Amino acid sequence: MADHPTNNSQPSPAGKSTPRFELVTLGDELLLGLTANSHLTWIGAQLGRRGVQLDRNVTISDDADAIARQFRESWSRADVVITSGGLGPTCDDRTREVIAEVLGQELVFDPTLMTAIEERFAKFNRTCTPNNRKQAFRFARGEVLPNPNGTAPGLWAQQDGKVVVMLPGPPNELQPMFLEQVLPRLAQLGLISEQESYIQLRTAGVGESMLETRFQPIFGRYPGLGIAYCAHQWKVDCRVSSPDGKYSRDTLEAIADECAALLGDDFVCLGHDSLAKVTADHLRQSGRTLAVAESCTGGLLSNSFTDICGASKFFMGGIVSYSNDSKMLLLDCPECLLSQHGAVSAECAVAMACGVAEQLSADYGLAITGYAGPTAGKCCDENAVGTVYIGLHSPAGDWSKKLSYPGARATVKQRAVTAAIDWLRREVVREARRAAQPLVN
Repeated sequence: MADHPTNNSQPSPAGKSTPRFELVTLGDELLLGLTANSHLTWIGAQLGRRGVQLDRNVTISDDADAIARQFRESWSRADVVITSGGLGPTCDDRTREVIAEVLGQELVFDPTLMTAIEERFAKFNRTCTPNNRKQAFRFARGEVLPNPNGTAPGLWAQQDGKVVVMLPGPPNELQPMFLEQVLPRLAQLGLISEQESYIQLRTAGVGESMLETRFQPIFGRYPGLGIAYCAHQWKVDCRVSSPDGKYSRDTLEAIADECAALLGDDFVCLGHDSLAKVTADHLRQSGRTLAVAESCTGGLLSNSFTDICGASKFFMGGIVSYSNDSKMLLLDCPECLLSQHGAVSAECAVAMACGVAEQLSADYGLAITGYAGPTAGKCCDENAVGTVYIGLHSPAGDWSKKLSYPGARATVKQRAVTAAIDWLRREVVREARRAAQPLVN
C-alpha cells in the first residue's frame, strides 16, 4: 500500500470548515509499476483549482480485505472519499461490492444500465459476455454517474453526512466524468468553489526568481495577497488569490491583467492552456499556417500541435527527417550545406524550416535539429550533447537559435520542443502587432 498524506489538518464536518478529501486509487497494476498513478496528479489539480486540497492519497491492491480496510479508515476521517478503479466486469473488480458491504448499501440491478452496456458493445460490434452484468448493479440509496466512454458507470452516494464517489480507472473515462458530473455536484453541496479560487498567469522564457522580482512592485500594493509560483520546463505559472477573501474576483483579475501588461511577450495566457494551444489560437486568429520539420525530437513537435482539436485549420503537417539523406530528399537541404556545416547547425535548422514551409505550402516553418544524447556520435565532441538548433521561417524572415540543455534524452527533447513553440508564439504575436499598426505615408 502506498500512502501519501498531503497535510496534517484535523477532521472537520463538511460545511463547517474546510472539508477533508481523500483519494483511494485501486489496482495491482499501479503497485507493480505497470501503470502510472496519474489520478493523484490530475484529481489533485482539479480540486486545487476549486479551493480545496487532497488530504491523502492511498494506493492499494485489488484484494477485497485491503479495499474494505482502507475504505473504513478513509471514511472515518474524510468528508469526501473518491475511489478510482475496480468497477469493471472481471473477477478482480471488487470495489462496488466491497464498499456497498461496508456502507450497508444494497446493490440493485438496473435494467437501464444493462441496456446501455449492451448498446455500447453492439455499437463496436463486440459480444457482451455475461460477466458484464455486474456493471449494471448500483447502490439502492445513491446515484449513477453515466460513463459515455466506457461500460462501467460511476457511483455517487451521500451517507452519514459524507460523500463517496466511485469512478472507473481508465483516465479517458474518469476525467470527463469528474469534470462534468462530480465537480458540479460537489459545488452544489458547497464542498468546493463554483469557480476557480485563484487567477493563474502562465509565463514563458523568464525564471521564477526574476518573475517574482518583476511582480513585486504590483503585489506589494496588496497586503495579504496569496501568491504562489510553480516552475515547469521553460514556463512558470503564478497564481494570485485572496486566502481571507479580502480581495474580490474583479480585483484579482485586475491585478493579473496588470501583471500581463508588464510582462509583454513573456506573458502566455491567463489560465491553463498549453503553449501549443495558445500558439495555435494566435495562428488561427491571424489566418496563418504552420509546418514543422524535426530530427532529434522525432515527431514530438508535431504531436504537440496535433493534440489540439481543430489542428487541421492551421497545421499543414510535419516531417521527421532523421538522416542526412532524408533532409536532402524531403526538405531540399543542399548536400553541400550538410557537408560544410553538419546536420546540427544553424544553417541546417534554417534550411529545414524553409524546406518544410515550401514543401507543405505553409506561412511558418519551424524546425529542430540537435544532439539529444546520451552520445553525440563518433564525429562529434561529447560536450555537444544537449546542443539544439531551432530554425524559423516566417513572413518577416528566417532565423536560427542555438540552445544547450543538460539532462537525459527525454528532457532535452521536451525542452527543445517547448522552446521552439515559445519562439514561434512570440513571432506570430509580433507579426500580428506589426499588421495592426497603421501605415505611415
